[in-house]
Amino acid sequence: MTRSKLVIIAIVAVLAALFFLFDLGQYLTLEYLKSESDNFQQMYQDNKMSTLLLFMLVYIVVTALSLPGAAIMTLASGAVFGVFAGLVAVSFASTIGATLAFLVSRFILRDSIQNKFSDKLRAINKGIEKEGAFYLFTLRLIPAFPFFVINLVMGITRIKVFQFYWVSQLGMLPGTLVYVNAGSQLAAIDSLAGILSPGLILSFVLLGLFPLIAKKTIRFYKSRQALRAYDQPEKFDYNLVAIGGGSAGLVTSYIAAAVKSKVALIEKHKMGGDCLNTGCVPSKALIRSAKIISYSKRAKDFGFKQSSVEFDFADVMERVQKIIKKIEPHDSVERYTSLGVEVIEGEAKILTPYSIEVNGKIITTKNIVIATGASPYVPELAGLDKISYLTSDNVWDIRQQPKRLLILGGGPIGCELAQAFARLGSEVCIVQRGKDILPREDSDVVRVVRQRFEAEGIKIFTGHDAFGIEQDGDKKQLLCRNNDQDVRIEFDQILIALGRKANVTGLGLEALNVELGGSSVIETNEFLQTNYPNIFACGDVAGPYQFTHVAAHQAWYASVNALFSPFKRFKVDYRVIPWATYTDPEVARVGLNEMEAKEKGIAYEVTKYEIDDLDRAIADSEDHGFVKILTVPGKDRILGVTIVGSHASDLIVEYVAAMKHGFGLNKILGTIHIYPTMAEANKFAAGVWKRNHQPEKLLQWVEKFHQWRRNS
Repeated sequence: MTRSKLVIIAIVAVLAALFFLFDLGQYLTLEYLKSESDNFQQMYQDNKMSTLLLFMLVYIVVTALSLPGAAIMTLASGAVFGVFAGLVAVSFASTIGATLAFLVSRFILRDSIQNKFSDKLRAINKGIEKEGAFYLFTLRLIPAFPFFVINLVMGITRIKVFQFYWVSQLGMLPGTLVYVNAGSQLAAIDSLAGILSPGLILSFVLLGLFPLIAKKTIRFYKSRQALRAYDQPEKFDYNLVAIGGGSAGLVTSYIAAAVKSKVALIEKHKMGGDCLNTGCVPSKALIRSAKIISYSKRAKDFGFKQSSVEFDFADVMERVQKIIKKIEPHDSVERYTSLGVEVIEGEAKILTPYSIEVNGKIITTKNIVIATGASPYVPELAGLDKISYLTSDNVWDIRQQPKRLLILGGGPIGCELAQAFARLGSEVCIVQRGKDILPREDSDVVRVVRQRFEAEGIKIFTGHDAFGIEQDGDKKQLLCRNNDQDVRIEFDQILIALGRKANVTGLGLEALNVELGGSSVIETNEFLQTNYPNIFACGDVAGPYQFTHVAAHQAWYASVNALFSPFKRFKVDYRVIPWATYTDPEVARVGLNEMEAKEKGIAYEVTKYEIDDLDRAIADSEDHGFVKILTVPGKDRILGVTIVGSHASDLIVEYVAAMKHGFGLNKILGTIHIYPTMAEANKFAAGVWKRNHQPEKLLQWVEKFHQWRRNS
């Protein structure tokens, strides 16, 4: 840190210390200013200019140092100087003081914070660069945060000083007027009857309503600005049109129909989306078939001398399709038509925020919900286009089992399919660029899964960065680089499992300039609105979580906010998001794990219960894995839970409920769990926490009490 920065910090620290050391805050209280009101008014009458300048100087110092008392001084300005003079004095003094605080923050903090947190601040810097003036104006107009916080935070952004000054002065002016006017009315009270004066009552009403009025005004202004280039139809064909018949679109249209709105659902391919046709349902069906084979290989674990399963791979894959067909009616056109949804099979193109073209016809709608999902991400890998490759979309079409299957990507999709194909008899290897598979999970979690994979014959190549594919006749090789060495891995078939990308092309979003965020998902606010207030997005196309259950969760907010705004709307709640990876053992998680807690600097305690101690797990020969709970230090409040083991995805639900509804481990420990069940693991884990936090001193006295009773 430079010498000049140290000097500035020292000056600010000394001035702030003097303020608190000499208790100068007592002169900035409502009681003091009220008691000295007559003296201040006399001083102002004797020398108006010098009194005003002195007041402004003190106000500037208080604001610049972010000291308490600015609100009281604003009220006092109205009481002493009147509305006009008080407004002028406070408006300029508060803005000058705010700018000084802004400059100090920028000088001391900006470079170090921008350098250290450049990735996290990239979106904020982009937003400030794009609409910094309007963003700051809304913050000033709606005092949701203390103004001194805004001063300091804006200092670390790239907003220009003059822009900060004039926007602050303009944005704080309406609120300043309300406070100064309230102060002038308070000064006019000379009896109890004055409390009921219309002027004072109106001033207090304005104080209470101003933030709400300002918020509504800004929302109305932004809506008008976004839609002003488009003519609104006099009458709409629909209240809401959902684009995409996956989980998000289905739930959106279901809710819209349930509340008796006129709703259309547009789907260009298959109802049910990825989850039904290429994702959750087929993968779990395949995993189940593969698990039956794994049981036969473990025959001795269950008391049998031997067991074998004869099967044809094509039959297994046909079973997957039968499962899809069996669930298909739940998401069918017929079912949703019966629920009151008009289902349109075709490709949608959004022409304006009010109109959509589908099958050559233009329909109009009050609101649009984009729920087009995501597709497998395929990298630009040299030679990949020269061979046929698999993804999570087309792997379900194969009927001949790959002898040597290479899976590129060690995330949840890659790991689930790797184990399933290995159990069915393929020679499987996983190639992962990162240091380990399941990169979002803690190392102890990965260790358990990896040991099982290796025991089942799955080869894992971590730290291998793929850069190409070569084919010589029937011989195919993946070219990788590991620790500056080139590695060649032979395969018969390759499955790309490197995540998913949002389906945003072909919808007309580019022509409308619908904004995209990180990973090219559609950018939405906390109400799931895009930069157009009547166009919403939910599910995989919007992120930030690409799970079927999150898509359904978001869909409720998107549909309700679309249909009932501006009268009522809700911020989407991401506080408790669970998920699971369906390997064997399963990995289920909700909230923080240790890796994330450390990254975010959140203090935590770890409680771990090993499932090899659980009676039901032992009886089922599934006595492996653990329950790991992160709690607030010294308290039973749950920060996050990871479960590794059989039926982990079912066991996690109790912790999801606990985190959602605010009950801790003591309540779980005090709840009766059926014996013998896997769910007892949750209670025993809570018991481990309780033993680790038992009151030792109290128990010593209890021990003495029992000793006394034995001897009495």
